[in-house]
Amino acid sequence: MRSVSVFGATGSIGENTLDLIARQPGDFDVVALTGGRNIARLAELAQLHNADLAVTAFEECFEDLTAALAGSEIEVAAGAQAIKEAASRPADWVMSAIVGAAGLIPGLEAVKQGKTLALANKESLVTAGPLLLGAAQQHDATVLPVDSEHSAVFQALVGEDISAVERIVITASGGAFRDWPAEKLKHATLEDACTHPNWDMGQRITIDSASLFNKAMELIETKEFFGVRPEQIEAVVHPESLIHALVGFKDGALMAHLGPPDMRHAIGYALHWPERGGVPVERLDLAKIAQLNFREADPEKYPALRLAREVMQAGGLSGAIFTAAKEAALDAFISRQIGFTQMAEVVDATLSTLSGEIDASSGISLDSVLSADHLARKTAMQIIESW
Repeated sequence: MRSVSVFGATGSIGENTLDLIARQPGDFDVVALTGGRNIARLAELAQLHNADLAVTAFEECFEDLTAALAGSEIEVAAGAQAIKEAASRPADWVMSAIVGAAGLIPGLEAVKQGKTLALANKESLVTAGPLLLGAAQQHDATVLPVDSEHSAVFQALVGEDISAVERIVITASGGAFRDWPAEKLKHATLEDACTHPNWDMGQRITIDSASLFNKAMELIETKEFFGVRPEQIEAVVHPESLIHALVGFKDGALMAHLGPPDMRHAIGYALHWPERGGVPVERLDLAKIAQLNFREADPEKYPALRLAREVMQAGGLSGAIFTAAKEAALDAFISRQIGFTQMAEVVDATLSTLSGEIDASSGISLDSVLSADHLARKTAMQIIESW
């Protein structure tokens, strides 16, 4: 029996992970589940999976979680420190699905156990890729990608030499606005941005999909995870969301990974790796699909892609600044302080403002990443308030 922990259990990735675990009773022992303010669901999942520990990220929710789990033998905790301590508990396999930069610290703590970290938290690699991967190497831990795009690349590279790779193509659905002209985007509302044509995801990632900020982060992730040069990484809009990524080799071959838009495929691959286990996803009917379409990812319409390339070229702590500014801008859009297209403007202005203020010449540390994150959020908010 393998011991597992799921960080971000009440989100879409966490729920899908636990769905797969529930389908194999007796194969997994759940150590810890963490969540946010959805206390009723966190408690329900903890009881359903007989977890040893349930943790809410918010200290003010401790009493509610305690009450919800009263009478059970499940340990209860709350707060950022409690999540870090939960990540330090031994587990064979840990899912990192906390949204945002908050996922970095528990991810770093988990790899210290020298086991397997299934990484769905984009921000960990964007803000501190060398730090996380270096820690994993130091502790002989395995980091497996769970983003559907990076899982696809990972699978396409099985048995291949990375030096033979000429390019990596990451696909994007185009999100809610893929058929909108660029000039209309400045009038896009929060409600418009929260509808995804293909995937069923949470609010924040759905908005990031509409702006292609999620794809921008995935470009940076690709560079960090696979160690390729920025100019080897491409993005293309693929409306069907059936090809998740393609890997091009120096002999001209282009290997594509196809699958339904269902995150259980990538999660299942990481859960069963290095073997392939049965996963209850739709089997594609190619004759019914009939055709696959691709469009240019227009950098004018999607300025997040240009910003990602600037971050990849700059390196250092620019990824931490990018991520923090993006999160602050997203918060402001959700609270209707700024418009849809202004999110990219906030990130661009924050990167420009802080370009020379943070020195990473001595390398990236957790302290330097957290400092950059704090400064970038503060700067982004000042920019937003000045408008």
